[in-house]
Amino acid sequence: MRTRWSAIIGRTSNRYQDLIFSRHLRDHRSRLSYSCTTNAQKMEPGKFLQVAVVGVGGVGTQVVEQLIANPIYGFQLAALTSSKRMLQPTKDLCISPVAWKDALNASETPVDLSAVKSTLQELVKQGEKAVFIDNTSSQDVAEMYPALLSAGINVVTPNKKAFSGEAGLYQAIVQASKSGRYLHESTVGAGLPIISTLRDLVETGDKVVKIEGVFSGTMSYIFNNFSAVEGSDESFSSIVKGARAQGYTEPNPADDLNGADVARKLTILARIIPELKDEQGNFSLLHGYQSVETTSLIQDAPASAVSNGDEFMKWLPEQDAHFAQMREQAANEGNVLRYVGVVDVKNKVVKAELAKYPKTHPFATSLGGSDNIIMFHTERYGKRPLIVQGAGAGNDVTAMGVVSDILKLIRP
Repeated sequence: MRTRWSAIIGRTSNRYQDLIFSRHLRDHRSRLSYSCTTNAQKMEPGKFLQVAVVGVGGVGTQVVEQLIANPIYGFQLAALTSSKRMLQPTKDLCISPVAWKDALNASETPVDLSAVKSTLQELVKQGEKAVFIDNTSSQDVAEMYPALLSAGINVVTPNKKAFSGEAGLYQAIVQASKSGRYLHESTVGAGLPIISTLRDLVETGDKVVKIEGVFSGTMSYIFNNFSAVEGSDESFSSIVKGARAQGYTEPNPADDLNGADVARKLTILARIIPELKDEQGNFSLLHGYQSVETTSLIQDAPASAVSNGDEFMKWLPEQDAHFAQMREQAANEGNVLRYVGVVDVKNKVVKAELAKYPKTHPFATSLGGSDNIIMFHTERYGKRPLIVQGAGAGNDVTAMGVVSDILKLIRP
């Protein structure tokens, strides 16, 4: 049995011409062969999605690999950038799908995102469909979205900044989306269908009453172990240390324990719910995540600890007695501790907090590892909420969410 799939980059002899890479799975051992063909100039405009991948770290690398491995759809790579250099098709450039990293590393072209925008904009004018994939966490890149969308360039991203910051930027993105689409499923729950589920509920006329969940994979792992249903005696700092060693936290765990990541995700969801707009139709949370009622678990940390991961881990044991007392009190009441996010539409409250839940609650019994779990309480799902649960962190599942959004642009 032979499976064929293709990915792309461009090449010309005397004029611009796209180059298609064909990959063949020849047998059960998956022996691979690659061939470059030069007949792509015969293709109709729009046959392949023109892709610019900005950021090729852990998630970005997975995005490129998943695009290359797609068994159904073709993609043409219009640009590829790291934090220092970029790669674009030229008349002399031909890259095998397995060699894109080497080609990018060998490039001497510095990053110029305005040039990437111009390339995509020209492709749009030629009748092509183009997408700018932002795999960074950059505010500067996020602020490019309105201009990209206005130029007819679609935007797909796991970057939370544009959708959870000041309302003005978000409003500009929404207004500009008349010309291009923006898709950001992976900003909440990585590859889990959180945003798409909420949009489906809203756009089919259901009324959201409340959304609550464990939105942080880091917080999930920490409290699943620290405040387990069966009990635990391990110190809070020890569990955070283990989580850091396994890569579940940011290099400085303070960036997870301050609750800002959960607040950003809540902002993204809250802005999708019509009932949370004000009387003038403005989006809620004027200052984005900073407008969310957020309980920081490190509010007493000294500045030196907040700014340095190693210093933070030296300071954190000082808080062990405090967290142990909270755990003991919760256990005596038959509860566990979970760091949750809540969007209470009825009372117009958006908050991120450390809360107690009964040991029989799904937040206590259903979570494992760094899972996320989100409950949608709506008019239709009144007696029993709609629940989405699964891995909410990781490069592969986050990239899956990104690629899933990309496919939405080209599916018939």
